[in-house]
Amino acid sequence: MTTHHPNTRRLVYGHAQLHDCLALADATTAAEEAKEIKALAAARTWGEARQVQMTHLWNPAGPDYYEPEDGYPDDLPFEINELGTVVEGDWPPMVTERAFELLPEDLQDRFGKRHFTAHNGDFLEIPIDHERELVAELRERGYEVTRDDELINVLDGRSFSPLAG
Repeated sequence: MTTHHPNTRRLVYGHAQLHDCLALADATTAAEEAKEIKALAAARTWGEARQVQMTHLWNPAGPDYYEPEDGYPDDLPFEINELGTVVEGDWPPMVTERAFELLPEDLQDRFGKRHFTAHNGDFLEIPIDHERELVAELRERGYEVTRDDELINVLDGRSFSPLAG
């Protein structure tokens, strides 16, 4: 097991298919967030969906949004792609917007380009061909960086999205 310096920022990055660019996530929480996304996507009924515990994300099928008495009884079949927040691309949040918080601003400016989406806010497009240089720069600054394309795309909702290609 690797020991981590307490101040070391751990990042996971990968090729985000939706925007065809690199995206970053906090490696300390990314795997747990992915589990939450997969758990909700695996729910077969509204009752199961409502009960999915979220620590890092919010549950778009949760009791705050859908009540049994509003026509979503526990035994009603659940399909994640029928949730408005999922259809509109608000959940899970775009993985490509995380770079705004995770990446030092000078590196955002140097390697990325801010894009605006009409519905889901801004995202940072970091071209794939910047990978080697960006990773080297982050490691030089003491970041621990790992590539995991599958994890990045699960965080972006690609594991269930009708847009997944």
